[in-house]
Amino acid sequence: MFSGTERDDVGSKNFGSHDLQSSVMLALSHYNSSASPLLPHFTTDSVRKAEAAVAVEGLQKGNFTSVQPTTSGIIVVILSMTLGIISNIVALFILANAYSSQRRRSKATFLLFATSLVVTDFIGHVIPGALVLRLYLHGGVRQEDFNSSDGMCQFLGGSMVFFGLCPLFMGCAMAAERCLGVTKPLLHSSLVTKTRSKICLSVIWLAALCVALLPGFQLGSYSYQDPGTWCFIKVLSDTEEVDVAFVVLFSGLGLTSLAVALLCNTISGLTLVFARLRRKPGSHRSAKSHDIEMMVQLVGIMVTSCICWSPLLIFGLMSVIRSYTGSIGEDIYNYKTLMVTGVRLATWNQILDPWVYILLRRTVLRKIYLIAKCQVGPRGNILGRWEPTSFPSSEKKEVDQV
Repeated sequence: MFSGTERDDVGSKNFGSHDLQSSVMLALSHYNSSASPLLPHFTTDSVRKAEAAVAVEGLQKGNFTSVQPTTSGIIVVILSMTLGIISNIVALFILANAYSSQRRRSKATFLLFATSLVVTDFIGHVIPGALVLRLYLHGGVRQEDFNSSDGMCQFLGGSMVFFGLCPLFMGCAMAAERCLGVTKPLLHSSLVTKTRSKICLSVIWLAALCVALLPGFQLGSYSYQDPGTWCFIKVLSDTEEVDVAFVVLFSGLGLTSLAVALLCNTISGLTLVFARLRRKPGSHRSAKSHDIEMMVQLVGIMVTSCICWSPLLIFGLMSVIRSYTGSIGEDIYNYKTLMVTGVRLATWNQILDPWVYILLRRTVLRKIYLIAKCQVGPRGNILGRWEPTSFPSSEKKEVDQV
């Protein structure tokens, strides 16, 4: 007879899922119970094996996927796309208005990078989101077609890599530019110009595009991912050396950008704090409010990027290494869940980034400062050295516009 152990081996070999084994047993039970009572009940090993083979083959030819797209998933995609579009449009309007009226070079350079980041986030939210929504509406891709590489999968996977690296590169460049401006203002004024800033942005977009196009030169590959509604770098099945190298390159660039941004922002923040602490209490020297505003926004961008992108970058590295070495085994379904969680968090980066510029503006920061000062008091606390003039600009009109 077909023993329990043998049945488990067959189910694990073909699908690796306990639910699928239950489906096979249910099909066999239904087959036996629906048979005509006038027919003899065969119990030979050959007949039982034939029944099992027919049931498994029927399930293999179906449209079985490990996780079927649901109506709730479609609603979540639509709501996240709507929220992301509205957030990016509002932030883009604020930044564009501030950039057009800004005369200070350091602030103008920061706003140029910030506006480019929001535009990139907006496009990167709409294009991949529309493709994912289309796949959801069509019920996703069948599991047996996950390793296929059609044109849509190539474009969607490349878009996710391109629009994933661009914000990380831009955040790193903005942190480096501010670090130079805070620590070496004279050198910054001579090196950083509007033309060079635009060249830097072009290099960032070109570098991200080159990485995204590597699978077109057989240096890596894209494949559909569970639940068959999105494409990304192949990390979990049939991985080769080029796939491992591609994931290492993508994750390495992303994590390096986050680390550099963290280092630069830490240096800039400490420099500003120490400069404030060295000031004499009776000094009425005008504070550099724009430096404080830009630093707070950069810290917000960095924290958001770390929270949203680190899981996907780390999970991708873990998955491809274990898959390539053949040690992933039955943990493949746990890693699929981790990858889905990681890409959902990464999607929220494009939704949360605009709110950094919407909420962490100078006028909002001034209100937060005044509330904190009323609660803590000016004496016996470090806030006493951060005077109200640190946050409002010298002209009220500039505050309202920024």
